[in-house]
Amino acid sequence: MALCTGMRRGELLNCTGLDIDLAAQTLTVSPKVDTKETWAWLIEDCDRRTLPLTEDVVQMLADHQSRLPERHPYAFVLPTHYTHIQEQLRAKGKWRYSDSCQKLIPKLNVAFAKTFGGADIAYGTFHDLRRTAIRNRRAKGLSEFEVMKLAGHSNFSTTHRFYLRVRDDMIDRARKASIRTTNGDLARIGHAPPAADDVQESVGSDALSIQRS
Repeated sequence: MALCTGMRRGELLNCTGLDIDLAAQTLTVSPKVDTKETWAWLIEDCDRRTLPLTEDVVQMLADHQSRLPERHPYAFVLPTHYTHIQEQLRAKGKWRYSDSCQKLIPKLNVAFAKTFGGADIAYGTFHDLRRTAIRNRRAKGLSEFEVMKLAGHSNFSTTHRFYLRVRDDMIDRARKASIRTTNGDLARIGHAPPAADDVQESVGSDALSIQRS
């Protein structure tokens, strides 16, 4: 999900079933109000935004949602942990706003490190998935403005830090493409027949030489 959507960790963990539209293949990042079932949570930098989902991710979400208890509000908070939050933290006044990002999945960093290790990746963070998604969008041709809006950034300066490496890669790829194109053009020029004007000029020169002889 993070690699497909480029969502922040807090945005993913505070995503509810109502935010996901499987038919439209979209997910809306939206703020949450404090209710009996949900806790207050605000989005960083913007009010809300809608993100596209791939067919594979839609299928994954459909399978995942089918295994959740009925009326379970949050898409990625485990039911057992949600019950703990509701009964042991919120009900007893031990829940703070900052917990909406920090206490939704216990030991997330540890679990994520194990996932990276299983994939033979020496080091990585959860945010690397978001960074990769943003760079991929820029590399695939989306404009700076489009990348910024999909990332949920309020200004270009923040987005630039994510896709600068992509821009360098684009320059490198453009250089290689130019080399291939130039070499191809030079090869065609070297094997091309002479132009009509050149042929006429050559014939005229030969005729003049014959007359002088």
